[in-house]
Formats: sequence, structure tokens, C-alpha cells
Amino acid sequence: MPAITADTLTLPRVAAPDPAVVARRPVRSVTTAPSGFEGEGFPVRRAFAGVPQSALDPFIHMDQMGEVEYAPGEPKGTPWHPHRGFETVTYIMDGIFEHQDSNGGGGTITDGDTQWMTAGSGLLHIEKPPEHLVVSGGLFHGVQLWVNLPRAHKFHLPRYQDIRGRQAALLASADGGALLRVIAGDLDGHAGPGVTFTPITMVHATVSPGARLELPWNPGFNALAYVLAGQGFAGDERRPVRKGQLAVFGQGGALTVTADTAQPQAEPNLEVLLLGGQPIREPVVHYGPFVMNTRAEIIQAMEDYQAGRLGVVPAERVPHADGPVPGKE
Repeated sequence: MPAITADTLTLPRVAAPDPAVVARRPVRSVTTAPSGFEGEGFPVRRAFAGVPQSALDPFIHMDQMGEVEYAPGEPKGTPWHPHRGFETVTYIMDGIFEHQDSNGGGGTITDGDTQWMTAGSGLLHIEKPPEHLVVSGGLFHGVQLWVNLPRAHKFHLPRYQDIRGRQAALLASADGGALLRVIAGDLDGHAGPGVTFTPITMVHATVSPGARLELPWNPGFNALAYVLAGQGFAGDERRPVRKGQLAVFGQGGALTVTADTAQPQAEPNLEVLLLGGQPIREPVVHYGPFVMNTRAEIIQAMEDYQAGRLGVVPAERVPHADGPVPGKE
């Protein structure tokens, strides 16, 4: 899990909150993500399964994709599919993924990169490994997060943000025992590159064995910690957590995650995705690739998709058997 690495001794440090001044967030629940398959058959863990929407708001859904070592010919993606009413955030830690949408957005993301796609009023989208990776096989590991849009922005024009791993704000914990990659939002005055409609914070933390990570956290946000790899403890109460588990924190202005001194051989550190956001507190009706406020809006989205109003699949230009592609002579 290389993502982006750095020497924590040289990075700006996030001051540990003073417990006499800031209330620490208790752990409300720890849940284990069930495994499943997405798209054309790539394995995922459903990170938010079993967690009430009220605890997740403004987040809707999250899959941990992989970690899987593909043999040649095995890498898989998704077919073209629609989205409306929310944002998809795809963060790749290992491997390569190509993205394309009917609005002209897309690109290739690899170790540490993030693709932030605002579906808004609607578009078609495809995600797939590049052809050379299909041929060679290889390691693939990433996360896809769905962030809800408030009613006022459900029909915003689609947009695409291509965030390179090197653009993330790199920080260290107070004692240097954790590397923090701020992808979006603000952490102790340090801003990540992701631009969001709903105020959120998204941080990938690598916590060394035995290290305790104490972070200030916006008291108006919720707080979630999903374990990508390794094992450790959540909160001052040291609730055990391991790979594939989600800790939901209660109210407060600080959160704590501690890495176990003993880690699995293949996972030397505790890798945690920390998420927080300002709750939207609006009705949520989620059906497949659509996240709206009412059932009528879901039906309208389905009708718009079937009528081609969410966009059309771009034509692939391929050479004709009898000559070159026009404009490519």
C-alpha cells in the first residue's frame, strides 16, 4: 500500500488536542464490512453495511475495492452506468484505473491519486483497468466513496476533479508516529485539494505499530474511521478494530486511533481512512446509482436515463479495415 509516502520527521505536525479543553469522541459502534462483488466482478468490502444513515450523513456508500492480486487476464472494471444526485470519490492506493464519463471528464489514476466526480444532474460513467494491466495482471487496491449532495446542488452541472497524490497535504502526528494525507477538507488548518459542495474532511492515516494518533476534529462533523489494513484500537476506550471494520464516533472535538504493537506480517502499519462531514439532514432516497430526496425524483432519474437524457456513451474511434481513421493519417 504505497499511496504517497514521506519522512514524518520533516513534515508539519498536527498538535494533539488538550483533553482538558477538548472533549474526545467516544466510539459508538464497530461494524465489519461484508464482502461482495461490483461491476464485472471485482471484489469489494461494503464498508458502511449495517450503519444507520443518520450516523453516515453526508456519506452514502463506500466500497473497499480489493486488495487483490490479479493474474493475467483477470482485472475487471464496470460497464457504462448512470449516476445522479451525488459525488463519487475514487482513491487508488495500488494499481491503475481508467475513468471516462459522458460529460468529457476522465483520466487515469494510480498510486495515491483521487478521481472526484460530481454527477449532479446526471451522466454516464465507466471505470476499468487499462488494457496493459488486463494483459499483465497485478495488484489492485482502492476505495470508492459516495458523498451526498444537498437538495440545492442535486442538479448542479457535472464536474470532474483529477487529484494527483502529490497534491495531498502531507502532515505528521504530534509525535511523528503517523503520516497523514489530507485529500479533502481541513485538518488543523491544513487544507486538502478536493473541492466539495458539502463540507467534509477525508484523511488517509498510516499509523506505526504502537503509535497513538490524536487529532482535532470539527465538532460539527460526524467522524468515521475505516481500517484499510492492519489492526489497532479506536477511541480512548481502545475498542479493537481490524482490516475491514468501521468505527463510528460520537460527539466531541477530538478523535483517537491507536495502532497495535503487533501487526500482520503482510500489513506492517495500521492504515485508516478518516472521514467526517457536515450532516445535510435532508431526506435520502437511494436506489442503485441514484441518490435523491424523494421517490418521485428516483423515478424521474430512471426515466431520464432510459430516455438518454443523462448522456450518451461516447463513440470509440477504431481504424477501419480498409484505411486509417479520418484525421489520423
